[in-house]
Amino acid sequence: MAIKVRDYEVRLTRNKEERRQVRQLRYEVFVEEEGASATEEQKNLREEYDSFDRYAEYMAVFHNGKIVGTYRIIDRNAAEKMGSFYTESEFNISKIKKVDGNIAEMSRACVNREYRDNALVMRMLWAGLGEYVVRRKIAILFGVASWVGTKTVESAQAISYLYYNHLTPLGLRATVLSENFAEGVNPKLSRMNILPREFVDETDARRQMTPLIKGYLRLGATFGKGVFIDKPFNSYDVFVMVQTKNIDAAYQKHFLGRENALEHLDVKDGTLKTVGKIMLFPVTGSFKVVRALFEFLLREDAADAELIDDPKEDDEEHE
Repeated sequence: MAIKVRDYEVRLTRNKEERRQVRQLRYEVFVEEEGASATEEQKNLREEYDSFDRYAEYMAVFHNGKIVGTYRIIDRNAAEKMGSFYTESEFNISKIKKVDGNIAEMSRACVNREYRDNALVMRMLWAGLGEYVVRRKIAILFGVASWVGTKTVESAQAISYLYYNHLTPLGLRATVLSENFAEGVNPKLSRMNILPREFVDETDARRQMTPLIKGYLRLGATFGKGVFIDKPFNSYDVFVMVQTKNIDAAYQKHFLGRENALEHLDVKDGTLKTVGKIMLFPVTGSFKVVRALFEFLLREDAADAELIDDPKEDDEEHE
């Protein structure tokens, strides 16, 4: 499916050329702007990629034919083909992998510099992810959220706030793999309780958060334990997870008609026993449900949203 709002469109990429444009955008943002390392081949191609891109899907926002925002998505099936999720190089997610049903990893989120003041681009990425979740029956979305640099102390308020207030319950909690830090990086930098609880100020914490992390919190996300210092990528990462039953009440109210629509969903003994109506209901079965999603995520732009059948990909094989 594709979602259109005036001259913007969000959908999965359909062919090799669109996938190449996604990797070029990632190169501009992560390598040229933020200082991530790149191989000579990547520099020559001006593309950012790794081995996980072979089977991953790309959610992309198009404006007048140009890709201006993107997410990389790896679901359970793709991860099995690759042998793991990308996130597993930084965090132990064994508890999440035991969950019944489909799970999907979000990574490499970025927006073209010229469009970062346009909130519609990020909202459309979220709307595209929401439609993807419903259609693919995703029980849990997860990934990492990053700050640029390697000095966690610069985000001490934000990281400490997440630790004291939004840790994932123990039964699903991901934990950092500090032993995978690059040589010379102190493992003690993985701690999240950088400040004592009494020194943490919520206003200061939110000021230090990226827009993406604030968005995750609004959806009811929880966070794994530990910070991963990704020196080659010039970032430090926290693990983020969005579980259906914990989606923000306002989201549930718009989506299912009542604030506690998903409260019956729970994970017991490491296994998700039920996914719930929202994840099992085909998108094509109820335009009302999809429209509610648009209204919540796209806000004032929802009136202009159109849901369009998406043709099959031109290229079956990913690069």
